[in-house]
Amino acid sequence: MTVWIVSGTDTGVGKTVVTAAIAAAASASGHRVAVIKPGQSGVGPGSDEESDVDVVLRLAAPASGLTLASYPDPLAPLAAAEQVGQPPLLLGDVIEAVRRAGQDHDTVLVEGSGGLLVPMGEGRWTVADLAAALRCPTVVVARAGLGTLNHTALTLEALAHRRLTGYVVIGAWPAVPELVHWRNLADLPGELVGVLPDEAGSLAPPRFRASARLWFSPLLFGRADPQRLRADGVTGPPQEWPELVDRPD
Repeated sequence: MTVWIVSGTDTGVGKTVVTAAIAAAASASGHRVAVIKPGQSGVGPGSDEESDVDVVLRLAAPASGLTLASYPDPLAPLAAAEQVGQPPLLLGDVIEAVRRAGQDHDTVLVEGSGGLLVPMGEGRWTVADLAAALRCPTVVVARAGLGTLNHTALTLEALAHRRLTGYVVIGAWPAVPELVHWRNLADLPGELVGVLPDEAGSLAPPRFRASARLWFSPLLFGRADPQRLRADGVTGPPQEWPELVDRPD
């Protein structure tokens, strides 16, 4: 079993779509994939809104998806649980859910909430604590625009302080990049292992699944040349994509 944490530099950076894309790429590589969302905020039980796991299941169709706790208020999971009087998440319960998923799956993806140090549950444990307990690598989803260099560096530093490994994925690369985007692409700290095009989550699911491996380096089950990610970015579906999508390995 391989476990990956998917966290981010902040909220709204594209973690869910990146999680879906990794799931799609891994599935296309022959892996049986489980996706776990420990705490879902802003979508309470019985809501008509899509949860993050619902989005991943729709886009990527992994083998399984599981949300451990849902809260109606768009707050950090610990605060959201306290707001409605629900028992807070226990770190041990999340670890056990990952262990169980690993019995029947090759790859387990755990999507965090907000950034790396957001309080998740009882004792104010964080996604960083979960990564440390599982001793697994973390995908750090970052913005393409202004401010991302500092936020990405701080997140990677927090991981390194705990002797954990982090890899960077840009969650939404604009169709018409400006100078700031190209500079950030070149200057982002850490190892860049993926770049998703803006609005990737709006693609039809079959197209999303067929394209996902083009957005990542082989570390995340993709086909992109790691040496060219920083040079090229993702400017949209180029002419050669249909051929690449249909080409067998």
